[in-house]
Amino acid sequence: MGTLVGHVAPGFGFLVIGLWHLFNHIKLYCTHPNSYISHPWFCAPKLKHLELYLIILGSIASISMELIIGPEAHQPFDADGTIPSNHLHNFEHASISLSLLIYAWFAIALDRTRPRPRLHGEMTMLLAAAAFAQQLLMFHLHSADHMGVEGQYHQLLQAVIAVSLATTLLGVALPRSFPVSFVRSASIAFQGVWFVVMGIMLWTPSLIPKGCFMNREEGHRVVRCRSDEALHRAKSLVNLQFSWYMAATAVFSMLLYLFLSHSYTEEPQYLPLVVNDGAQEEEEDLESQKTLTESDSFVPMGKGFRPLELER
Repeated sequence: MGTLVGHVAPGFGFLVIGLWHLFNHIKLYCTHPNSYISHPWFCAPKLKHLELYLIILGSIASISMELIIGPEAHQPFDADGTIPSNHLHNFEHASISLSLLIYAWFAIALDRTRPRPRLHGEMTMLLAAAAFAQQLLMFHLHSADHMGVEGQYHQLLQAVIAVSLATTLLGVALPRSFPVSFVRSASIAFQGVWFVVMGIMLWTPSLIPKGCFMNREEGHRVVRCRSDEALHRAKSLVNLQFSWYMAATAVFSMLLYLFLSHSYTEEPQYLPLVVNDGAQEEEEDLESQKTLTESDSFVPMGKGFRPLELER
């Protein structure tokens, strides 16, 4: 990950997933505001688990680049089998990708087996929260320098990850809250934006702040500044960039919401008519309503549902 491509590629992935969730959550809420339920992932038009497959493939590619085939991945272990200090960051980045791989794999498994239909969405959301928590932990305890310009980028990235983690946990407790899903999706997209910005600004020599330079240390290039004044100026520029890109993300998200809210209108829902009394019939009615809500997302999640019938 310590290269331009190593930041831009995963950043593009986060951006695509975030925008995909943002679009689907807005559309689902606009069409069914009274029965809206947040989903941890959404089906693609032709391949149901495409989103999760892409996360798996991207995670495997990232782990391979960090530990096997990347330019810095040769000899990831010392002769005695220990991890050398100049490769610690490779294993840290690979651990983040591993957590995303675990999330996507179990999300597919839970959707296919459905051990508890009412809980599979919540369990998947907890897996996503665990992935964000590990991502936040790895960047907070990163072996790379936290004092320089790169450290400033990583500290601001942690703030965005913390928002993604908090809203994911809130999504478990408040599955019907559209604002929680909206902020979570926007924060995931903003993660992607900030990863791309980091890759471009830190590994493009012409964009290095005035008074700073690129220095090769422990097998990878790091931005260093010639004086404290240059370092403070560079960090302030990073803060300004973060503020501007966050404002741009907020404007884009709200414009997308306004556009989709005019493009999609609320659809009528026809709930099953239940005339029998008893706890069992009431529970079946509630389960039918939940099934209707889930089937009205952008593309139905889970296995196919049979058309609802009126009970007499």
